[in-house]
Amino acid sequence: MSIAMESITPKEMGLIEDRSEAIGVSKLILMENAGASLAREIRQRFPNIEGRRIVFVAGSGNNGGDAMVCARHLASGGPKVMVFLLKSSESLKTSESSINWKILEKMPKSVDLYQNTFDEFVPKLVTAIEEGDIIVDGILGTGVKGELREPIPSIIEKINSSNGYKVAVDAPTGLDQATGHVSNVCINADLTVTFHKVKAGLIGNLRETGEIVVASIGIPPEATKD
Repeated sequence: MSIAMESITPKEMGLIEDRSEAIGVSKLILMENAGASLAREIRQRFPNIEGRRIVFVAGSGNNGGDAMVCARHLASGGPKVMVFLLKSSESLKTSESSINWKILEKMPKSVDLYQNTFDEFVPKLVTAIEEGDIIVDGILGTGVKGELREPIPSIIEKINSSNGYKVAVDAPTGLDQATGHVSNVCINADLTVTFHKVKAGLIGNLRETGEIVVASIGIPPEATKD
């Protein structure tokens, strides 16, 4: 990615999403497009995903929702798809994420779904990370403020030490999308798929972002105008 590409702040992106919804392209549609774009980028790099172990680590915000959509799109073709929600489904912060979680609940044959409501959740997640071929980071997005707290740092360290191909949703967890500040721990991704425009904080943080792809999610041009 060239640093000459036009960047955007998370605050500007939020305003654009609001204007898009006012036009009639809802945030649910934008999430669907984001997750589908993410799945497409993964399939391009792994055209034969049969038998691959794909581990999605999802937080309670929209990055987690994007990861859920991606999991659904990748469920066909014979991979082993596992989605780990780091909180309970009742803690999901947006209706869009809740809708996509409920869809996955109706896909028990193609997606293994776990939420952090039982004692062995973290050990099971750690094992999945260690054995995963592809690990998708949908933990935190614009909500990164200050140092990350457990169990997230330990999970990030396990992801970084794994041999799996690491994909970040919009931005690696631990990297401030606005400022580029790296928290006490941060995902070191092989690929970051960011949406609409590259977020300002991603530029110059190649160690954390890996390759950056900017994916269109169907935002009307009119939504980008004040």
